[in-house]
Amino acid sequence: MGHLELIDLIRLFLILILIYLAYVDLRTFRLPDVITIPLILAGLCFNSFSSLRLITPQESIFGGLLGYLLLWLLNRLYRYIKKQDGIGMGDAKLLSALGVWLGWVALPNILLLASVSGIIGGLIWLKLNKQNHGSAFPFGPFLIFAGIMELLWPQLLQNLLLSNLS
Repeated sequence: MGHLELIDLIRLFLILILIYLAYVDLRTFRLPDVITIPLILAGLCFNSFSSLRLITPQESIFGGLLGYLLLWLLNRLYRYIKKQDGIGMGDAKLLSALGVWLGWVALPNILLLASVSGIIGGLIWLKLNKQNHGSAFPFGPFLIFAGIMELLWPQLLQNLLLSNLS
């Protein structure tokens, strides 16, 4: 099996795990640690010890730390203002996993795409489930959608935005 074929299988395996996580989150509003934590560890190992790595080990470690920290801080701020959690720590672990696999540079694109699709998808979710704007909806599937987009087409969003400026 050639280099390109093996990396494609790894990407496919990662996508399948992410799709399963989206399914679980949609049904249960939970992203189980039994999947997210091994996903983080697998990404760290893959990018640290494999010759096929997607990013450098340093980018992987920093991406994982930054991914978790961004959503943890956002939740702390929301909790300070609203006196309740606004985002689950499963989402923070998921963003950490995406950061470990794709690097810290991918995180702004992932967060932007997840936020925009989350606003649209969240409004649709709330409407379909006949709930008000204060009701919770799972954010994991939107992070996963954005992560898969970044995995398959790195920096697509940046390229689209920048090409429209010139």
